[in-house]
Amino acid sequence: MKIGLVCPYNYLRNGGVQECIRASHERLKRMGHDVRVITPQPRGHDGECPEDVLFLGTSTNFNSPLATTTQLSVSVNDQEIIDLLESEHFDVIHFHEPWVPMISQQILKRSDAVHVATFHAKLPESVMSRTMARVVTPYTKSVLKYIDEFTAVSPAAAEYVHMLSDVPITFIPNGIDLKKYVPGKDAKKASEAKTILFFGRLERRKGVKYLVKAFAQLVKNHPEVHLIIGGDGPQRAKLEQMVEDLDIPNVTFPGFLSEADKLKLLQTVDIFCAPAIFGESFGIVLLEAMACGAVTVAGNNPGYEAVMKGIGKLSIVDPHHTSDLVSRLELLLYTDELRQVWQAWATEYVKQFDYDRVVEQYEQVYKKALAHREEDQ
Repeated sequence: MKIGLVCPYNYLRNGGVQECIRASHERLKRMGHDVRVITPQPRGHDGECPEDVLFLGTSTNFNSPLATTTQLSVSVNDQEIIDLLESEHFDVIHFHEPWVPMISQQILKRSDAVHVATFHAKLPESVMSRTMARVVTPYTKSVLKYIDEFTAVSPAAAEYVHMLSDVPITFIPNGIDLKKYVPGKDAKKASEAKTILFFGRLERRKGVKYLVKAFAQLVKNHPEVHLIIGGDGPQRAKLEQMVEDLDIPNVTFPGFLSEADKLKLLQTVDIFCAPAIFGESFGIVLLEAMACGAVTVAGNNPGYEAVMKGIGKLSIVDPHHTSDLVSRLELLLYTDELRQVWQAWATEYVKQFDYDRVVEQYEQVYKKALAHREEDQ
């Protein structure tokens, strides 16, 4: 098949959607397909396109309702789209986050290919996000009629589409690279100090202040335990001040962590704690931690709950309830038999999320959509 993968964001930056598209591009090519990535030209980028990447139109910075800044498409010349479609002759075009203006709508209206859509994000329940939903809903409704097959990474990510339409949605999870995320070679000794890790953008929705509150209680009874809070963001100064004001020992803020740093930490810490309170449609970082052997504690938001099934439900806790979070951290830090059972479960559970399996599911959706198109003609 000739396949186009549409990314509405800055494809050259890291992000969950970008990672999914990169993994799909690599594996679909390995499976014998001809694949291109279609994405707006990043602001300030005047270099050459990466291999198989087609820059289309321009982009601008946008402050999302999740308190993050991203770049997304703002304008595409009609003739530019027509020329691209005529030269590439796509069989399938796969639109990631088609509700994000503007590139998906402009291509959808002019393309004769089979159209597949994937919804990744969940809008948080806030005044800002509800206002945004009212703004983008007319836009989203205008693109739904052009889509042949709908997919979403989780029920949480599908909520917005279900508000607008009763179309059937195929759930295909986000994936991870199990060749990269593996347990560390050196087993940690039980006598060594216990370590809890968080990394990510330090913003309100990540709930890190609740982890700090819980750690303040935990360390009183377990003075050997350490907390590492990696990353940066608008909440960092407040969190550092909170640690100082409460005189909490054994907390470090290393700042930005490289991918190599993250991997090494996940392979050596005892607990990875992600206490996000909203805005998560999936839990890629949970899967990465699990694959590396780190026992995981996670906030009870819908995206994380969609990932942590079976024994993994033990990891879900409401971060607002400090005593519950303390108890869960303590249980999974110091109950060796339970940790072993949890880790054995996680080792098997994460295999279904390997990108090789995930991309095979997308390929099946493409084939299904093409078959339906042929039946209708």
